[in-house]
Amino acid sequence: MNIEHIWAEYKTGLKAFLHSRVSNPSDVDDLLQNILLKTHNNLHTVKSQTSIKSWLYQIANHSIIDFYRERSKRQDLDVEDMWYQEEDADIKQSLALCVEPFIKALPEEEADLLTSVDLNGRSQRDVAEAIGVSYSTLKSRVQKARVNLRGLFETCCHFSVDSKGNIMDFEPKSKNCKRC
Repeated sequence: MNIEHIWAEYKTGLKAFLHSRVSNPSDVDDLLQNILLKTHNNLHTVKSQTSIKSWLYQIANHSIIDFYRERSKRQDLDVEDMWYQEEDADIKQSLALCVEPFIKALPEEEADLLTSVDLNGRSQRDVAEAIGVSYSTLKSRVQKARVNLRGLFETCCHFSVDSKGNIMDFEPKSKNCKRC
């Protein structure tokens, strides 16, 4: 595991992650430098190369927490300083453009279910009655369709998620993904 290779691969994503939570670009640069130092000093503790990305984002998240803790000791925070807690609309808007082509790539029955329930907002009970299946059967089918949809997304993009499973950032795995 080479620090230069790791940093070249993840620096852009980490910087975007920091920008989504810290309003001042100078503070973002300072935090990024801090993360690089922590990475360099602790890279030997990473047991598996597959866990590097999550490890880096965990360092970034802890650095942000420490940054705001330290800052709150020095001064009272303004409401404007807390804007990072709002959901990142840009990420959701970017992904929203991708949802429909991925849904269309699912088998027809799954695509119809997700379109009805998730895009058109119909209740699962109404859809179950309309197609003549039990509510619990429909819930299982919708859940399976969502898992399959997520699988399609994951073949195309790397996602960074928070502890609640909310998407924090994403980056395409390659420029060849034509669905978005």
